[in-house]
Amino acid sequence: MKISINQASKYEGQQVTIGCWLLQKRGSGKIQFLQLRDGTGFMQGVVVKANDEALFETAKGLTQETSMYVTGTIKADERSQFGYEMEVDGIEVIHASEGYPITPKAHGPEFLMDNRHLWLRSKKQHAVMNIRNQIIKSTHDFFFENGYKKIDPPILTSSSPEGTTELFHTKYFDEDAYLSQSGQLYAEAAAMAHGKVFSFGPTFRAEKSKTRRHLIEFWMIEPEMAFYNHEDSLKVQEQYVEYLVQQVLAHCSLDLGILERDTSVLEKIKAPFPRITYTDAVELLKDKGFDDIEWGEDFGAPHETEIANHFDKPVFITNYPKAIKSFYMEENPEDPRTVLCADMIAPEGYGEIIGGSERIHDYATLEQKITDSGLDLDAYQWYLDLRRYGSVPHSGFGLGLERTVAWLSGVQHVRETAPFPRLLNRLYP
Repeated sequence: MKISINQASKYEGQQVTIGCWLLQKRGSGKIQFLQLRDGTGFMQGVVVKANDEALFETAKGLTQETSMYVTGTIKADERSQFGYEMEVDGIEVIHASEGYPITPKAHGPEFLMDNRHLWLRSKKQHAVMNIRNQIIKSTHDFFFENGYKKIDPPILTSSSPEGTTELFHTKYFDEDAYLSQSGQLYAEAAAMAHGKVFSFGPTFRAEKSKTRRHLIEFWMIEPEMAFYNHEDSLKVQEQYVEYLVQQVLAHCSLDLGILERDTSVLEKIKAPFPRITYTDAVELLKDKGFDDIEWGEDFGAPHETEIANHFDKPVFITNYPKAIKSFYMEENPEDPRTVLCADMIAPEGYGEIIGGSERIHDYATLEQKITDSGLDLDAYQWYLDLRRYGSVPHSGFGLGLERTVAWLSGVQHVRETAPFPRLLNRLYP
């Protein structure tokens, strides 16, 4: 009977066959321990010379990443993190791998980056991608269970939702087009039709950076909600992030263990989350000796980390100055210098994982903001239509998938979540 490694617990004491690869092996003159992987998990196979000398010699000669069918009996093993191993009584080699470049010895990050297409097979990379997969599943579960509809904004757009020049330019036949920086504006249109929606797709930033916080290509989850004010949106953000954390803890314990993640940090992540206004955050930083920040300037990574260190779970920084935020954000009635927005900053120095705001819903106000921002008013006529015909208060936010994966898995560089080789070495400089 063919099974996968993640099904082993159901077949204790039974003889089964698993299609797998050899991760690595160790042994002596009497026994060989084969570390097997099949994409669903990792398990040890044990070959005893006294039981079958020919099989033992086959096992002894196996090379790293050889593919094979391994047959044997599933046994419980309390010493194993997985909990089971296989007592092997048959090996059928499919392809003998030779000269696999990523050996069990230590390798530098640049070497591993250049071999990312193979590095993806390692235990830690496998664990990171499992956590990423769980976040994706849990995202869909959360929004579907709470009455949202998924929409898919275009990847090629005619203008920038953020009003910046950091866009990848291309041609759409004879017209200028850009790789999407955000699906937000289109999600707003969908929210006016369906009430609550979310998008989940690739976004692009044409900015060069060598920090762990910035990617040229990444995936964004962007909900938009009609009839939701800023406070309503903050509550959704808290519930969503708490849900992601709890689902990763519940379903990825083996992966978190492989990554040696301190799960006590994640176990504290329960709503509500603390809040601090931008103005108070500037004062806090000055009290801490930061002389490189003045009111009206955006925070850098050291500033966000210092603010986050005051809390043991994500913190909202609210009400940023309108001059450093996007044109579509609603003015804060209690302080017209600022807007109704918030960034959610993750603990442990992982930075902003969510940015959100209440959107301007008044036609005249939005039209003036587009003009004042130096944007092409004609390009945004469709966006203004949303305020012409039955406008309502509405809010939304965007969560960056890769940065959230980095935080929950505890990896030290966000590029570690990207699997592919040289193209992404350019995209993720």
